[in-house]
Amino acid sequence: QVHLVESGGGLVRPGGSLRLSCAASGFTFSVYTMNWYRQAPGKERELVAIITSTGSTGYADSVKGRYTISRDNAKNTVWLQMNSLKPEDTAVYYCNAKYIYSSSSSFVYWGQGTQVTVSS
Repeated sequence: QVHLVESGGGLVRPGGSLRLSCAASGFTFSVYTMNWYRQAPGKERELVAIITSTGSTGYADSVKGRYTISRDNAKNTVWLQMNSLKPEDTAVYYCNAKYIYSSSSSFVYWGQGTQVTVSS
């Protein structure tokens, strides 16, 4: 059974930092691309950061230079270090795992989300 369990969310003041964790189980973590998405109230879910199975990373322009995604395949865990947080970073953050095994098929798993609130 597949599980993605996020943790580390909470309330933080503007300029502060948080580190989100996503513990994975039930699938071959090392071959999956791992992503962090977020969804703010009234907005669509957006891709925030990506890390491939080989460790290549990518970020949304809105978080570039402030967020860092990392993974440890031995621990089946992916992290999102968030620095210099802004009120507009407030959202539910979701961990996502994706494996593309053909041109038209993929395995995709989602965590339950963790709330991040940036407010003074």
